[in-house]
Formats: sequence, C-alpha cells, structure tokens
Amino acid sequence: MDVDDNRLRRKRSLRAFKRSGTQDAAAKRENANVLRSLSVGNTEENDAMEDHGGFLKNGSFDRRVMAPRYSLLREVGRGSYGVVYEAIARRSGARVAVKKLRCDAPENVELALAEFWALASLEKRHENVVQLEECVLQRNGMAQKMSHGNKRSKQYLRLVETSIKGERVLSQPEEPCYLWFVMEFCEGGDLNQFILSRQPDPRTNNSFMLQLTSAVAFLHENNIVHRDLKPDNILISEKSGIPVLKVADFGLSKVCAGLGGAGKDKEGEDRNKSAVNVNKFWLSSACGSDFYMAPEVWEGHYTAKADIFALGIIIWAMLERITFIDAESKRELLGTYVRQGADIVPVGEALLENPKMVLNIPQKRKSSMSDGVRKLLQDMLAVNPQDRPNAQLSRLFTKITFLKYPGSSESVKGTFILEDC
Repeated sequence: MDVDDNRLRRKRSLRAFKRSGTQDAAAKRENANVLRSLSVGNTEENDAMEDHGGFLKNGSFDRRVMAPRYSLLREVGRGSYGVVYEAIARRSGARVAVKKLRCDAPENVELALAEFWALASLEKRHENVVQLEECVLQRNGMAQKMSHGNKRSKQYLRLVETSIKGERVLSQPEEPCYLWFVMEFCEGGDLNQFILSRQPDPRTNNSFMLQLTSAVAFLHENNIVHRDLKPDNILISEKSGIPVLKVADFGLSKVCAGLGGAGKDKEGEDRNKSAVNVNKFWLSSACGSDFYMAPEVWEGHYTAKADIFALGIIIWAMLERITFIDAESKRELLGTYVRQGADIVPVGEALLENPKMVLNIPQKRKSSMSDGVRKLLQDMLAVNPQDRPNAQLSRLFTKITFLKYPGSSESVKGTFILEDC
C-alpha cells in the first residue's frame, strides 16, 4: 500500500469524522421535548423518558407516554454525528451522560450500532470501562428501549439493514431517527484535560497505567477490540474522591465473537464461536486516530495487538507529558511522535516507513522513567505485533518499579499484568 496515499486518505477521513455539525432551532426544540418512551413494543414502563405525560394514538394502538426519567442539563460535547449532554435521573437525582446519535447516514448508523453492540455484549461491569445504562431508539418524538438482537423490533432490524446495505432504509429524511445512550457521567473530563491541567504526579500516573491496562485486558477478554484508544476517549470519574479512568467511545470497536447465530460477520469470521483469541482475529478496516495507530493498521491487516500499541503511545505520552497541537481542533493533546525535519509524524507511520528505527524512550533527558517501564514501552511499541505483550489476565504477573520521585530515592512499585507470548 502506498503510505503517502494512505496518509492522505486517513487525514481526509479523520477531518470528515471530526467535523462539527450545527444545531438549528428545530433541533433545540426537539431536545427540550426529548424522548417519549412508550408502553408498547420492547419498552418498559420504568424506562420512560419524557417531559410531560399523556396519551397518543397511532393506528390501532393507544400508546401511553410515561413519566420522564431524565432531564437534560447542558451540552458537554459535540462531534460530527452526535451530541453529549449532562443529564439528571429524576428518581435518584444521579447525574448521567446522554449521548444523542443521529442515525440517518449509513456510516452514522454503523458507528452507533458498533458502540451499542460492544457495550451491550459486556455481561459484567468493569470499573475502568464506561457503563451503558440503557439505549433508546427515537423516531418522530416516540421512543423504544433497545435490546441487542431483538428480532421483534422492526426499527432495530432496519438500523441493522441500513448498516449492512450502506443505504438508508429506516425512514424518510424528514423523519429523523436517533439513538440515545444513557451512560455514567464523568465529571473529570478526558485524560488530556486531567493530566495537562495538573502538576505531574507519579502516583496518579502509576495508578492510571494500571487502570488502563486493566480496562484493555477486560475488553480483550470479552472479545472486544477498541480500535480507537486515545486520551480523548478516556474519561475521568471523581465520584469516589480518587480519579478513576473510564475507557469510552466504542464507535469504532469490533466485537470479535458473536452473541449467537451462524454465518460470518463483516470481517469474515464465524459468528458461532463463543470465544476467540482476539490476537488471532484479523481485522481489515483502517480506522483510528493517526497518532495512536499501529504500523499494521495503516496497512489494513491487524489484530487486537493494535490496541496494545495505542496503549503504549498513551502511557509514554502521559508519563513524559509529550503533546502535539491537533490541526483540526487546535487543542493540545497527549501523544508521542517522531520528528522528520520540521514535521511531526505518528510513531506507527514512521515505523511502517522504517521498521528498523529505534524509538528514543524516554524522550526527555531528565526523566524519572524506570528501566522496567522503558523496556515495557519498547515491547508495547514493537513493529512486529507478535513481539508485543498480550493484554489479557494470565499466567505472568510482572512486578516492576514504575517511577522515582524527583529529588528522592523513593520508588513506586506496582503489578503490571502481562501474558508471555
């Protein structure tokens, strides 16, 4: 594959993906009268979301509009295909995040369904993975609670068909359709904001390293490849008084084992396997964000080991506070890179062009990085995916010294979980 052509294609794709939309007056009015959840179909009475009560007629059905569950407070984020709000659960008073995804274009439907399938496939919770409380499908102000694989829901099946066929089959353009994701709210912002707004703290860095590796291990154990790990997609919860990382944004994720049913999925793997080795499940869609993409992702032939590479980039940047300015958002972001003259090049792309290149880890002369972490990062960022450690909990528990405090002989130790390859 021509690297220059692929780089140009990726930049165009990322610009399209990040481009912010505008919100007109009609959309604002719609948000004010948010979701009308029905007591028909697969909607449950206790899952109603509405701003007022009443009864609606639709054909031969009397559809009862239930009392509201959530109230939107403010917009906290916006992207090319969705908006995120801070909201409050009316019964408990708990704050939640509500992500509204417009499901008109097939590519938007595919991203929304990927996130829903990944989060809905998790049978257990993990402290470091954002929790999906519920997902609601809205059309024409009416709403229906979504459940994964519900073949009785025509709306759900039409969403799947839209994603597979690559053309809109759900409704007419004048009938907007949305998926609403209700998730736990993370008041600490993302990893970029948290790290760059505070003084360096070795204990926090060490804690975040362990939390991140634990989250990725959990996802891989549950056959999920994230494919877009980056500081923007790592949120911080401070409810307990201690910062807790939450891996989020699963729009580009891949569930490598189906939840039932035969046949093959889009990547060509059998869906009737109850479990797979994600490090042997080959993916071909070149997706992700440039500065965190592994060399093999640029070529479009990779496994879950690409997540390990992205994790190495994040940890390295976090420990040494290495940043770059994003060309689109003009934000300062955590991320490592290779300098080529006046240009900065993503590490994965540079390694693809020159596989024999030796990464300068640590990058800064006065670094508190221990030899154990340096060796670990070198392994995680290996050109050959087979030379990278696996993320799953396994046989090998390696105790390493993470960092030394500046001006002190005190060291911080912890347990890093790897699998010997």
